[in-house]
Amino acid sequence: MSQPTIRFSAIGINHNHIYGQARLLLRAGAEFVSFYAVEPDLIAEFSQAFPQARLASSAQEILDDASIQLVISSAIACERAPLGIQVMKHGKDYMSDKPGFTTLEQLAEARRVQAETKRIYSICFSERLEVRAAVQAGELILAGAIGKVVQTVGLGPHRINPPIRPDWFYQRNKYGGILTDIASHQVDQFLFYTGSTQAEVVASQVGNFDHPQFPELEDFGDMMLRSDKGAGYIRVDWFTPQGLGIWGDGRLTIIGTDGYIELRKYIDIAGRPGGDHLFLVDQKGIQHIDCSQHDLPYGRQLIADILNRTETAMPQAHVFLASQLALEAEAKASKLGHLRKD
Repeated sequence: MSQPTIRFSAIGINHNHIYGQARLLLRAGAEFVSFYAVEPDLIAEFSQAFPQARLASSAQEILDDASIQLVISSAIACERAPLGIQVMKHGKDYMSDKPGFTTLEQLAEARRVQAETKRIYSICFSERLEVRAAVQAGELILAGAIGKVVQTVGLGPHRINPPIRPDWFYQRNKYGGILTDIASHQVDQFLFYTGSTQAEVVASQVGNFDHPQFPELEDFGDMMLRSDKGAGYIRVDWFTPQGLGIWGDGRLTIIGTDGYIELRKYIDIAGRPGGDHLFLVDQKGIQHIDCSQHDLPYGRQLIADILNRTETAMPQAHVFLASQLALEAEAKASKLGHLRKD
């Protein structure tokens, strides 16, 4: 007997993360029904990748379709929260690309509507949920492999590649700032691996060090976090050199009382092929674990949550707290380099 599943649609496909969002649901057995976008070039490419999903005549058509249980989106970042609020008001669950919000006002309204509707507002923090090494790290920590986690150090370097970036990528009110955007991944990881349900921003800063031609771009940001469970440091940037061969050497170090784990998510610059490298150092020695075949449960967990009204994929409070901390860090950040100081 086949497992129960869901029907989903997409609205807004402006960032290519939408491909991963759709594929993780398809991998878990969901049915991709339709999508809506207005950009002809994006529509053509997306239709070729997902021929089973028809192009809807409008976003409203999808919102009004009672057979659709979930809407996914990687719209322009500032448009994701208003869409998610409408999705919830129409009785559907929602999965946004990160960032799920670009202002604290958006977050407050989403919290209010989610509490009223009891719908799911999920954010696909792919650097944890769709990275096999990150999933395995969580399982090792739960099993006590490194004792009690006391700190995470999350590094999120990216390659900017200006010719492929749309105009909105350089507009602060549309992308939300580097800490709101990229660093939300690392905030999610800090909360998850430390088991924190409350936290605060200790300090933060953002800069434009090498892109004066884009005065609203932040090409560097970092922050410190603190909770009753541990401490966190996060650094993100747009300085990945062309010689690396991939878009970024994403790394996470998780420090415990009995050892530590380091993830080299996308490349091991020491020479091992591929990604999903996990290094475990404990009282007994050093291990390298190839996580490239490890299970990715987020898609099927989210489907189960939609069907059963549970929170196994990600607690709703976690989604909102991770977003809140990233937004607060962005709001209070000191300005460096070419950024205006006012």
